Amino acid sequence: MSIKILNARQIHEADAATLTHEQITSLELMERAASAFVRAYVEMYAEKRPVFIFCGTGNNGGDGLAIGRLLLNQQYKVQVYIVRENGKTSQDFRENLDRLNKFHEPKTISEAGQIPDFPEDAIIIDALFGTGLSRVVEGLYAEVIHSINQSMVEVVSVDIPSGLYADAPADPGGAIIKADCVITIHQPKLAFMMPENGKWMRKWKMVNIGLSPAYMEQVETPFCFSDLDTMRRIFKSRDKWSHKGDFGKVLLIAGSKGKIGAGVLCARACLRSGAGLLTVYLPACGYTIMQSSVPEAMVLTDPSQEQLTRSPKLEGFDVIGMGPGLGTAEITRKAFKELLEQESRPMVLDADALNLLSRHRELMDLLPKNAILTPHPKEFERLVGSWENDFERLDKQIAFSREHQVVVVLKGAHSSISSPDGRVYFNSTGNPGMATGGTGDVLTGLLTGLLGQQYDPLEAAIMGVFLHGLAADLAAKELGEESLIASDLIAYLPKAYKEFVNPAFTIAAQDFW
Repeated sequence: MSIKILNARQIHEADAATLTHEQITSLELMERAASAFVRAYVEMYAEKRPVFIFCGTGNNGGDGLAIGRLLLNQQYKVQVYIVRENGKTSQDFRENLDRLNKFHEPKTISEAGQIPDFPEDAIIIDALFGTGLSRVVEGLYAEVIHSINQSMVEVVSVDIPSGLYADAPADPGGAIIKADCVITIHQPKLAFMMPENGKWMRKWKMVNIGLSPAYMEQVETPFCFSDLDTMRRIFKSRDKWSHKGDFGKVLLIAGSKGKIGAGVLCARACLRSGAGLLTVYLPACGYTIMQSSVPEAMVLTDPSQEQLTRSPKLEGFDVIGMGPGLGTAEITRKAFKELLEQESRPMVLDADALNLLSRHRELMDLLPKNAILTPHPKEFERLVGSWENDFERLDKQIAFSREHQVVVVLKGAHSSISSPDGRVYFNSTGNPGMATGGTGDVLTGLLTGLLGQQYDPLEAAIMGVFLHGLAADLAAKELGEESLIASDLIAYLPKAYKEFVNPAFTIAAQDFW
């Protein structure tokens, strides 16, 4: 359903399966990878700026040698450097070196004093190490990486920034390339999904080299990257004879004095998601605000003017969303507990509902199966405790989903969506403009509305997070990231829907992530 994220061993197996299936040599597959890289590079850098390619002596270095030869054929000004700390070289490296020597003489770096200076308009292509790296980069290679990082020159890495592990935490004591862009081969790497690795790579682009379809179909991995094709498989088109009752009787419970706006954003997003009938339950002080701001919604009020003091009657509703702007008063906790004790239908919990769970951990035992929880990192930390690195955070997310049989949407760049069976889907849409108050309230309304339209909880989470980010991408394209506010995401939700059901769609299948 999505793009599979493979570990280093599986990437090697995919290469081997391709060689066997197509009866080609590893050198031919390397040429295919180099050609795909160069096509992407030429598209990105049509202006022929000076190119400095740094190669290790293994297969990633062999890729770099092939890339150098192909860029020379494209009339780029190229200088290749081979970093040699010992005499070991791979067979494919030696073959590509022989091919390159017919066009260009690479220079050898065997000591730090041989590292060149770079002109300001240069581009460095990093082909030192690939996904097979399993040790800390030290010695001469570390000095080369340090010099590249200090150069202030634009850096493009082949497959993965050298020194970064594909599926394990980065070693704080090791040298790692800081890449402006990574052109990665065929599959995204789990490391690309980790916020802590953002300092090593600003963006990445994936190029397809036609690895064995049979292997990719059967290989098992809990990690996937959700893209446009994923959404098209999930999306349910509407029947001509459908009516509002078919798309959910939705109840949103939100708001407290001073935070009614959270409920308004949530309600508007819920309706824009396609929900059939929406009722909002909120403190009495929000009645006039909600009725005038969202006339399409029905409104029920709590006896209290300022906060939630009791659970509303739930008969007649298909799904519930709860949390934005609620507050965490003791009387609200009791109302929340009352709701959880009587409720087993699909539910989305966000914001203060999550804060109540973390403060009163006995409530977690009442969570309905397949509820969707949407914490940001700090809210998640309050739920599960701290972590040493983002890989440990991911492990905690998976364990939490398994233990409580819930779907967790951990918000951020490449938001991770974990399911009760341990699968994780990383999102491909969104931008830094979403880092503003209220965007989480929009997501809560969107997810609740999708649940009401009879998407199962995991599908609703995957699709809702994608739409949420896509609306932000469309808004940022016209408004800029800096000026985005949460209401803009709601305004662009209709365009997001139209874009991703359109075969000519281009935004979500964007060139870079």
